[in-house]
Amino acid sequence: MIREVFMPALSSTMTEGKIVSWVKSAGDKVEKGETVVVVESDKADMDVESFYEGYLAIIIVPAGEVAPVGAAIALVAETEAEIATAQQQGATAPTAAAAPAPSPAPVSAPTASAGLQQNVSRQNGRSVVSPRARKLAKEFKVDLNSIKGSGPNGRIVAEDVEAAAGKAQPAPVQQPVTVPAAPAPAPAAPAPAPAAAKPAPAPVPAIALSGQTVPMNALQNAVVRNMEASLSVPSFRVGYTITTDNLDKLYKQIKSKGVTMTGMLAKAVAVTLQKHPLLNACYVESGIQYRADINVAVAVAMDGGGLITPVLQNADRLDIYSLSRTWKDLVDRARTKQLKPDEYSTGTFTLSNLGMFGVDKFDAILPPNQGSILAIGSSRPQVVANEEGLMGVKRQMQVNITCDHRIIYGADAAAFLQDLAKLIETNPQSLTL
Repeated sequence: MIREVFMPALSSTMTEGKIVSWVKSAGDKVEKGETVVVVESDKADMDVESFYEGYLAIIIVPAGEVAPVGAAIALVAETEAEIATAQQQGATAPTAAAAPAPSPAPVSAPTASAGLQQNVSRQNGRSVVSPRARKLAKEFKVDLNSIKGSGPNGRIVAEDVEAAAGKAQPAPVQQPVTVPAAPAPAPAAPAPAPAAAKPAPAPVPAIALSGQTVPMNALQNAVVRNMEASLSVPSFRVGYTITTDNLDKLYKQIKSKGVTMTGMLAKAVAVTLQKHPLLNACYVESGIQYRADINVAVAVAMDGGGLITPVLQNADRLDIYSLSRTWKDLVDRARTKQLKPDEYSTGTFTLSNLGMFGVDKFDAILPPNQGSILAIGSSRPQVVANEEGLMGVKRQMQVNITCDHRIIYGADAAAFLQDLAKLIETNPQSLTL
C-alpha cells in the first residue's frame, strides 16, 4: 500500500507550510511515531511524526519549499518492493504550488489519511528534544543536559537517549538540510509588545534595503490575513485615563518576587472581566458566545517581523506570582517558536502594550474571534487638580478599548473601564490575594 503524506494544518489560521528540513531521506525506513519532517507553520516550527510504518519512498516537496495545507509532500510505501512504484507515482504528482489549498483542518484533529501527527518541540538553531526522546529519558532516568543530539540542528532524538541509557548504539549524525536564508525584513513600525518582552532588535539600515522588495515570512502573512479579517468587523473605541500611583507602588514592593507589570495588568483585566462577561464574549452567527474561561492574550513583537499573542489561560484564577512565571515562560517560548497551538489561539480578550516605547495612547485592531482588545499607553507624571482645585502630580496612563459593535455597546465598554480603573487606583493589593 502506498500512502500520501499531506501538509498538515498545524494551526487554525494556517493555509500553507514551509518544509524546514526532512529528518528522513528517500528510501529510509520509517517507524510509527518517528519524526519524519520539520514544518514551519504561521506560528511555530513543529516536528511531524508518522502514523505509519513503512519506507519514505519519495519526497515531493524538498526542504525550503512551501506547500498548501492538504498538498502531498511525500509518499510512504508499506514494503520495499513498492518503493519503485511509489517513486513513479510521485514523479507524476502535481507540484505543491499547483495543488489546491483546502480549508484548514482543526489543529486538534489531523486526519489519519495525512499519516502525520504534530508535536511542538523544535527551535531554530538550538538543541531541543523530540517528544519520543523526552519520554524515553524519563523512563530510563537519563539527564537530557548530558546528551549531545545527533538529529538535525543538534536535536536530541530517541536513539541518543537509548544510547545514553545503554539500550542501543547512537544513530549516525544526520546533516541538517541547508535552507537559503531569506532577505532581511524591511524595517517597520514597532509592533505591540508587553512590558516583559525583550526589546526589538535594531532595525536594518534603510540604505541596505533601498529599492528592494522583501517577501514576508509566514508569521507576517498570518498577521496580514488576520488584520484583513478584523477590519471587516464594525468596531468602536473608548478611551480612559487611569491613575497608577498605587499600582506602581505595589509593583515596586513585589517586583523582586518575579512579578511583572504585564502580569499585574493581565490579572487586573481578568478580575474585572468577571464582572463584565460581555467584554469576554464574541460574536458568532447564532448569537453571542459567552466564554466559560477568561484567557488573556498579550501581543508580543517577534524578531524578524510579525507578532504573536501568547495566552494566559484562566488568568482570573491564577495568583499574581504564578501568572508572572507563566508569562515569562510563554514569552521565552514564543520568541523561539515553541508555543503549542492552544497557547496562542485560545485568547478571549487581548492586551496590547506600547507603554515601554513611550507611546501616550493608540488604538488597537480587534483580533479575529474576540469581542475586545485593550491598548495600553505609558504611565507618566501628570499635573492634575483635585476636587478642591489644588494642583498635584500623579502618574497616569491612557487606555483605549476597541470593541465589536455587533455585541458590545459604548456603555458596556465604559462600565468595564470604570471598574478596571477603580481596581487599579484604589485596590491593587487585591491582585496579590
